[in-house]
Amino acid sequence: MPVSNPLNARISAIGSYVPSHILSNADLEAMVETNDEWIVQRTGMRERRIAAAEEFTSHLCIAAVQNMLDRYPEALNDVDLVIVTTHTPDLPSTPVACMIQAHFDLPAVGAYDLNATCAGFAYAVHTASGLVAAGLHRKVLVVGGDAMSKITDYTDRSTCILFGDGAGAVVVEREEEHPAFLAHHVGSDGSGGKHVYRTGLSEQWQDIPLTGGGKLVQNGREVYKFAVSTVPEGIEHLLTKSGLPHSAIDWFIPHSANLRIIQSICEKSEIPFEKALYSLEYYGNTSAASIPLALDLGVKDGRVQAGDTLLLYGFGGGLTHAGLILRWG
Repeated sequence: MPVSNPLNARISAIGSYVPSHILSNADLEAMVETNDEWIVQRTGMRERRIAAAEEFTSHLCIAAVQNMLDRYPEALNDVDLVIVTTHTPDLPSTPVACMIQAHFDLPAVGAYDLNATCAGFAYAVHTASGLVAAGLHRKVLVVGGDAMSKITDYTDRSTCILFGDGAGAVVVEREEEHPAFLAHHVGSDGSGGKHVYRTGLSEQWQDIPLTGGGKLVQNGREVYKFAVSTVPEGIEHLLTKSGLPHSAIDWFIPHSANLRIIQSICEKSEIPFEKALYSLEYYGNTSAASIPLALDLGVKDGRVQAGDTLLLYGFGGGLTHAGLILRWG
């Protein structure tokens, strides 16, 4: 079926990076009361990558962009905007995007950070494709990265088994002949903000005292309920907007929060689980990096081919969610 009003933009390059240090399930067994079988059964995770003591989100993101440059040497030519999506910036007041702009000595381009937590990459690509299609920018560098280990409480066995560090980068640029962005859907439920949070200047949420001391606190049960009800509805909105049937989706790339969540979303959305790409098994939940990491794994091993129709969907703290349907290549 023809797609109505596709955006005149496409993704033209991709890169990714994860730190070298591995935190395995066996390592976690020595830290908290847990075991490999329980972790795999509950989450699907076996390993995660952990940043070094002096390695922060900017370093992860810069390495992902460098990986992209190694594979697509012209990727940064004529970039006129940098968007980084993260909720673990190195510093509160200096955007990671500005650090990337300085590192690669880009001309005086726009640069800013966007925080939609684990839905951040979908939000950032949505924003970039809209800006490019509107003619406000020609070529946008989008980077999703989080150093989750910096905010993880390694005495809390319910959360420390989940999170890892990483980053992924793409370039979104103008495309007149073969527009690739077919549909988008974004949403939020701010009333659920108390279910995933990290304290900062304030230690309360709508007069409710918060705990955690700056470390991430998550109500896994509530996040699960939010994801398995909200994401399938969002997928239906995307398919309706695009005019595509379920069978037209070649690959479903959700946020890699938990394998059980992905399985449930696939079941409720009538998307075969075999079509799901995820990065959680060996990288854990990397927040804003999980979707580009999963996409790049598919690109590198040849599963994702030019012309494939992809459905990306992020969800996370806020509570936020966002999805996109696009053609690859």
